[in-house]
Amino acid sequence: MTGQTRGAESDMAGHPLVVIPARMASTRLPDKPLADICGAPMIVQVWRRAVEAGVGRVVVAAAEAEIADAIREAGGEAVLTDPALPSGSDRVWAAVCEIDPEGRHTIIINVQGDLPTLDPALIRRAYEALVRPGADISTLAAEISDEEERTNENVVKVVTSFGESRIARALYFTRATAPWGAGPLYHHIGLYGYRREALARFVSLPPSPLESREKLEQLRALEAGMTIEVALVDTVPLGVDTPADLEKARAALSRRSV
Repeated sequence: MTGQTRGAESDMAGHPLVVIPARMASTRLPDKPLADICGAPMIVQVWRRAVEAGVGRVVVAAAEAEIADAIREAGGEAVLTDPALPSGSDRVWAAVCEIDPEGRHTIIINVQGDLPTLDPALIRRAYEALVRPGADISTLAAEISDEEERTNENVVKVVTSFGESRIARALYFTRATAPWGAGPLYHHIGLYGYRREALARFVSLPPSPLESREKLEQLRALEAGMTIEVALVDTVPLGVDTPADLEKARAALSRRSV
């Protein structure tokens, strides 16, 4: 795998670039990116899932040298970014500017660095939604099946209406239970695709009123008139935020390797 992925490019439209932002600062799980999962740091496991997606070049945007070193030791590509950057989106854009100043990669996929059990097919779905005409940004959602999640403010909902294509335009994102009435609710999954020019514009915008109110960064794009296409998927990937999540990830990847 190592020999195939170093400096890998893609013949897919837009020469997609997958960027994984990562930083050490985590109050609930110190040094989270380097936590061991089945013999490899978590950030390496995420990098492997991104490589398995087969979308294109994969780069880790690291806030600290320890993260970059772990990826390079695994045979991957990493770039150091300013630890003071305010968000993962800013870190992704900084990495894009550093490694691709000539603008060869016009589609950027942002994969969170705490998704070690991510199904690689989800990255491909984000790409498929983004290459639709008129899309600025793409993301993912899964139908909520757990009744408790319908009213849980920590479960972000995307308000949209899916058709047979299982891809629809986002109307809103909220922590509230929405929309009202009978029917499905959709759990937003924070994996994004960006047209390069859309990402450049997004990070240049100040936080918007609804973004600040709901504490949801993607609302900045909607308030600025940008379009977000949402692909419906079947599962929500496990995000590792706590020691308990870490044990779940270890168990899941142990079963996968059997």
